[in-house]
Amino acid sequence: MSPPISTLLFKRLLISLSAPSQCARRSVLCSRPTLPIRTNRNFATMTTLPGPDCRDHFRTFIETPEIYSFFEKQTSTWQYVVADPASMEAAIIDPVLDFDNVTGAVSTKTADCILDFISKKELKVARILETHAHADHLTAAQYLKEKLPGDVPLCIGKRITQVQKSFGLKYGMDPATLENAFDIYLEDDEEFKLGEISCKVMHLPGHTPDHVGYLLGKSVFTGDSIFLPDVGSARADFPGGSAKILYSSMQRLLSLPGDYKIFVGHDYPPEGREPVCVATVEEQKTMNKHGKMDIDESSFIKLREERDATLGAPRLLHPSLQVNIRAGKVPPLDADGQNPLKKHT
Repeated sequence: MSPPISTLLFKRLLISLSAPSQCARRSVLCSRPTLPIRTNRNFATMTTLPGPDCRDHFRTFIETPEIYSFFEKQTSTWQYVVADPASMEAAIIDPVLDFDNVTGAVSTKTADCILDFISKKELKVARILETHAHADHLTAAQYLKEKLPGDVPLCIGKRITQVQKSFGLKYGMDPATLENAFDIYLEDDEEFKLGEISCKVMHLPGHTPDHVGYLLGKSVFTGDSIFLPDVGSARADFPGGSAKILYSSMQRLLSLPGDYKIFVGHDYPPEGREPVCVATVEEQKTMNKHGKMDIDESSFIKLREERDATLGAPRLLHPSLQVNIRAGKVPPLDADGQNPLKKHT
């Protein structure tokens, strides 16, 4: 006896639901436009290659949270848009404002690229997160806040006030312009939600005293602390920096579960590979040339301090700090009509 028609239809429906549709397959392919790059290094990561047109973006992983990475080539900076797919809430991490070091002019091509992407994806930006007061690029946080709908808070670790006090004096800034420049001053280990995603603030000093990272799900955004395994670590010779303290921060990151992913703030790839933004904790523990498990504290301090002694000041040091301790607000012309961003270059 043949099964009832309703039973056959139900079985067909189950089969159709279990098989991915042509549209779904196409969506997955489009969302991962790059393949793992095989190079002479052994750690396997998914790269997000810089493209000639900033309208292109690169989806790094298809999982919760959804992470989109944007590489700014002039300053070798990785910027991130992190989204909760359930609520479409998103955070922007360490966005870049374009700066011409010759003329002192700022522009917003890179930030506009991110705004365009957010609009097309219909994301709702809930926070703009800064890892620290960067010394090598200007932040676009203030510009994005002005352009995004709603009153999106600018967030940074609470120790930014120490950096503001120190460099505010150096640049002759009115203390009133620095007071409450940011909207939220985050506590160590503070927790918050991005949609349904659990987030935690990690204090990661060493590069700078105010430096924090952001743990979102199983992904941690580490700014300028640890870098890719074949690059190593960030410099530790800025005011308030310390190789010893940086080592401790790196060990804190390496104590996370091995499958957690570390998203770096910069990449300075050796010849022969393209910029990459991520490696797992396990890859870092076994292969990071400054931080793998067989490098002890004294060895790290020695190699980090020797390396730092060979480095010059970052090209955009003075304009970056003047803008970044003001949460991205470009300072006005001084009393002599000079652009303060050019005065110290």
